[in-house]
Amino acid sequence: MILQGTFVNIAAIIAGCLIGRWAGRYLSARMRQTLMIGLGLAVLLIGLQLALQSQQIMIVIGGLIFGGLTGELIGIEKRLEEFGLHLQKRFSGLGKVAEGFVTASLLYCVGAMAIMGALQDGMGGKPTILYAKAALDGVASVALTSTLGIGVIFSIIPLLIYQGGITLAAELAKTILTEPVITEMNAVGGLLIVAIAIDLMGIKRLPVGNLLPAVFVVVGLLWAFGMA
Repeated sequence: MILQGTFVNIAAIIAGCLIGRWAGRYLSARMRQTLMIGLGLAVLLIGLQLALQSQQIMIVIGGLIFGGLTGELIGIEKRLEEFGLHLQKRFSGLGKVAEGFVTASLLYCVGAMAIMGALQDGMGGKPTILYAKAALDGVASVALTSTLGIGVIFSIIPLLIYQGGITLAAELAKTILTEPVITEMNAVGGLLIVAIAIDLMGIKRLPVGNLLPAVFVVVGLLWAFGMA
């Protein structure tokens, strides 16, 4: 079913918000950290499974190099951080409902898992990435709601528009997204998801945002070299 992954993601956030509203205060920081490490390992497995499907390693390497250069020139990571800070300042005087909404919206919508998961869902594959993201977002919503309040639940609106829009766009672009293209896009996306897992487990923070263009660069490379 189209948008299934996004609907599961939304359901997990709602469930997490309800739990966080009533019981989140009883979860210790250590317990939350353990949950995030466990989820990080699961995300690592998903990323590796996708990455190892690659049939064109040089295309993946080229995509990461040129995509990374593009991301650095544009300054995607920096712009995302500045956008988040701007929104936080813009709504800081409107109470915790607005703060919770903005914080959660940024957390749930920005990142490789949201983009790759929505693409995977739109291209007809089982939305395993969004299922993993749903688990992460569900746990995060417990923590956010327990500290910022019920405003977190309203983040499902931009999430539906953002992820749903990417999924529907992928459905329409199936003529361009051939099977070899999907495989290599998934491989690059899988490596970015591995980077997210490394961050979730507290090992190292990597500039995943600046590498996001790599997912789309591989499409151009495959078509340019007649491999699509």
